[in-house]
Amino acid sequence: MKRLPLSILMAAFFGWLLWSVSLRQAALFLVGIGLGAILAGQRFGFTTGWRMLVEDKDPRGVFGQLLLLALAAAMAMPLLGHYPELTAALGPPSISLLVGAFVFGLCMQIADGCGSGTLYKAGMGIPMNTAILPMFAIGSFLGSLHLGWWLDLGRMPAVGLVSTWGWLPALLATLAALAVIGFAVQAYCARAHAAQQRSMPGLWQRKWVMGAIGLAIFATLNLVIAGQPWGVVYGFGLWAAKVANGTGIVDLAGNWFWSQPGNAQRLHETVLLDITSITNIGILAGALWMAAGKPAAAKALTGTQWLVALAAGLVLGYSSRLAFGCNVGAMLSGISTGSIHGWIWVPLAFAGTIFGLRIRRHFGF
Repeated sequence: MKRLPLSILMAAFFGWLLWSVSLRQAALFLVGIGLGAILAGQRFGFTTGWRMLVEDKDPRGVFGQLLLLALAAAMAMPLLGHYPELTAALGPPSISLLVGAFVFGLCMQIADGCGSGTLYKAGMGIPMNTAILPMFAIGSFLGSLHLGWWLDLGRMPAVGLVSTWGWLPALLATLAALAVIGFAVQAYCARAHAAQQRSMPGLWQRKWVMGAIGLAIFATLNLVIAGQPWGVVYGFGLWAAKVANGTGIVDLAGNWFWSQPGNAQRLHETVLLDITSITNIGILAGALWMAAGKPAAAKALTGTQWLVALAAGLVLGYSSRLAFGCNVGAMLSGISTGSIHGWIWVPLAFAGTIFGLRIRRHFGF
């Protein structure tokens, strides 16, 4: 589809949301479009950045993510400190988090995308990610069905640094931790390139810097407009849950997760009132707009690769629910709003990535 008719359709949908749903949801649709356009336009991939670091000792993707985290925290934490009606992306340290983060990091390399990566690449029409998206949604729903059991294995109360320390100490500690990680990544890459007697690429690349700035701005707009941080995977699980509940496949009335007041309400109202869903729709639209008129470049997959990718997508969704988010909901929104669970998520997901890359290479992706 050409950009002009697509722009007309997007404008019409925005107007319909504004007229029939709410000003907030219409605004969040625009935020989603901005997020999708940046993700697709700059090809800002969390999965790719980690793969560049591990396989090529190229730090530019990770430095882009560190910049994103720093900018998002610098904008979000003062807002959380001054406006108590805004909420942080808190998740409880738990067995569920430990297992979910590791498995998610493993599967995202096989599936070539985290939550946001799967979404924007599906919007761009890349076949594998388009096929993985419904599997991700089913997996997220299945994870929600079992989340109560996982949490019974052991959990601690969620901890928010902003509410515990105040926004300024929380921000300073976050920036200091990000700086330490940056120095460690730089030293690791410099040593690896020196051992191979080759020059190391620079720490910054324009697409990663511009992507980080744009995503930080739109993530902050999401926080201000929605009252909660940017998330992705909840919307996937909700979509599958509504299908399962509406068709009578499963009775969700007695389920621990879906009987929670907020989740039960969203289950029975239009998906267009859900904050995460409307931004996800916007991301799809923004990525589709960026890709309009361009062929989706993708390598053909073998039958085995398709099976492995779809299985990885299913497990990716399941583990994202156990880990209380993906690279966006757990890492970006968690760390930038001061949640301890975000800092726990990162090293476990990165450890999973190392194993996931081995599996990825084994199957020839």
